Amino acid sequence: MGGRTGQSSRYATRRMSNPSQSINGARDPGSASATSSNLVGDRASGGGRSLAYLAEIPIDRVKGLGGPRDGGRLKKAGITSVMDLLFHFPRRTIDRTRKPPFAEIPLDEEVTAIGTVTKVSLRRPRAKLSIVEVTLTDGASFLTVAFFNQPWLAKQLPQGTEVAISGVVDRVRGRLQMKPKAVDVLSGTAEALVTGRVVPVYGSINKVGQATLRRAMHNALQRARPISDPVPEGVLESLDLISRDQAFGDIHFPEEQVDEIPARRRLAFDELYRLELALAIRKHQQLSKSKGVRHDLSAGLVAAFLESLPYSLTGAQIRAINEIQSDMASSHPMHRLLQGEVGSGKTIVALAALLTAVQSGFQGAVMAPTEVLAEQHYFGMKPLCDEVGVRMGLLTGSVADRTAILADIAEGRLDIVVGTHALIQEGVHFDNLAMAVIDEQHRFGVHQRVQLREKGDETDPDLLIMTATPIPRTLAMTAYGDLDVTELDEMPPGRSPVETSVIPSAEEHVAWAAIEEEVAAGRQAFVVCPLVEDSDSVEAASAVAEHDRLSKIFAGLEVGLLHGQMPSVDKQEVMAQMRSGTLDVMVATTVIEVGIDIQNATLMVIEDAQRFGLSQLHQLRGRVGRGSWPGRCIAISDAPWKLDSKGAIANPDGKARMEAFADSTDGFLLAEADLRIRRQGTVLGARQSGVPDLKLANILDDRDLLEAAREEAFALVEQDPELDHHPELRAELRAVLGDAAEFLLHS
Repeated sequence: MGGRTGQSSRYATRRMSNPSQSINGARDPGSASATSSNLVGDRASGGGRSLAYLAEIPIDRVKGLGGPRDGGRLKKAGITSVMDLLFHFPRRTIDRTRKPPFAEIPLDEEVTAIGTVTKVSLRRPRAKLSIVEVTLTDGASFLTVAFFNQPWLAKQLPQGTEVAISGVVDRVRGRLQMKPKAVDVLSGTAEALVTGRVVPVYGSINKVGQATLRRAMHNALQRARPISDPVPEGVLESLDLISRDQAFGDIHFPEEQVDEIPARRRLAFDELYRLELALAIRKHQQLSKSKGVRHDLSAGLVAAFLESLPYSLTGAQIRAINEIQSDMASSHPMHRLLQGEVGSGKTIVALAALLTAVQSGFQGAVMAPTEVLAEQHYFGMKPLCDEVGVRMGLLTGSVADRTAILADIAEGRLDIVVGTHALIQEGVHFDNLAMAVIDEQHRFGVHQRVQLREKGDETDPDLLIMTATPIPRTLAMTAYGDLDVTELDEMPPGRSPVETSVIPSAEEHVAWAAIEEEVAAGRQAFVVCPLVEDSDSVEAASAVAEHDRLSKIFAGLEVGLLHGQMPSVDKQEVMAQMRSGTLDVMVATTVIEVGIDIQNATLMVIEDAQRFGLSQLHQLRGRVGRGSWPGRCIAISDAPWKLDSKGAIANPDGKARMEAFADSTDGFLLAEADLRIRRQGTVLGARQSGVPDLKLANILDDRDLLEAAREEAFALVEQDPELDHHPELRAELRAVLGDAAEFLLHS
């Protein structure tokens, strides 16, 4: 980022909006000289209206909505203020400054054709198939467009309607025809907003029409401007960003389509900058206001534990333990994310961290999202702890001797406790908790993490979050931006990638033959289904029904069933049978996604695999091939082959996931592909952190902006930890991030 000003000057000033600049360069009716009471109010210190101020103005005060009905519809969609409305960005624009004749439209390219409907017809050639055929004219030529299974368009596009239709045009028997991708009605809208200009097209909101949205947006924007800019001027200059006021004008009503690019870039930066500011403030509070424990690294318990292991650690494990112990030796509580592939050795690293606390005279806790995973950790760690004389206990909702275990925890007779949400319930008191490990954090809400941390006495426990779900670096910088990250990027010797294939449901017999082959060789297999029981609304395999069916197919084998709705005692019994080798095949739901370690399991069959995310599929695949024999995974899915009524792939996202899953066993590549296919909102939401939706920024495509936003945000917070000297920016965080700001700034 060359050409920056010095740090002190960068954060000392803010860029001023031009108070006389409006959307089209005319005098803004909402500027200082305006007398209208609509949307005119407090000015931010920068000479314009702040987002925090606009967040206080109800949507009812925006002219052009056409009455309370439209306002009510917007409110139901979460658009309650002027700020919310301005954040409803166009999904695309149509350039009406130039209107090429149909005869000049290039073939085999996606274009937007603007014309008037001369003819519309609706045909139903067979059951479940309707075709609306629309003929457009530009005054000289004609273009035919066919819409499949959208019969309502026959009424929405009557003769005489002016429309803009996007798609690919070809010539069939001398006639121009289009395969449409999007259609927008232009007739009936305010002429000034659709004639001879770049026209914004908004995502639909509860039946509020495009014309109404454009009018309301135009009026709100005119009245709201100038919009102040609290981002330090030096930051804008160093990143070559336009002013916020100009950005809002150009994103909604650009003079030319090219103006959308810098506008989008500026507003995308703002989204990332706000998020990183909140994370930077939170991290500063963790360092400055939390009181940690200086753990003793000289005691010999950890060394004795490592010497007792029957194998050598990988270089990555050694580096991870050193990083963690360095944190634990400081007076600030650790907040670290430990991530690595399935089988990379995270449990040993976590246990070394727990034993570091124990050798310093404190207790440790491990919280897992399910009883199955908690028990897996307990049974895996206890023999290692017994070897070095460390006392370990298990606390879940179904333990029989709960009262005795609670007493042992409170009186310090247990050094390490493994459990589920039961660890954070009332009545659980630790003697001196100083180390907390949370496994698969994405399965918890963040408030549960805080509750576990509050189980410490007068100090805040060190916190280690473990995940076997690889997190792309860009996602780690947002969803986990307040944590230091340790990555186990090395696998223990002897672990080979799981061979993966995808087959259609018509060839499921291939999977069943593979199971019989593995069991004949003395191994075990999993069959995973997306549902617990059959559903009337979802067509997918259910574990209960599939267990019954496969028990008949594999009449000579022992077939077990495991799902989250089973009583705990039954789940424990099934897992014990699988560990002992009594079961040949386990039919299960994703309850086995994490933590299940059956060394003898070599085959994973996943039914209706397109219903799972890529990271989830990768986790399931990681349940096999963990012992001395190579693993194999067969995904059953019709997504790569199934076509819709138009002859196109019916589930393109599912097809993309299946292809990526078969092609790669690299968890980080798959996590990034998952993020791109499923879109960031889905993945971010999995952390349940209240991290806001990113409307414009894309954490994969805008890496440069994300890195710049993070650097600038952390630099600003280092100089102004509470944003006391940037009150407008702090108010904006609360206004835009809402509940997320309260959590990010105060947890």
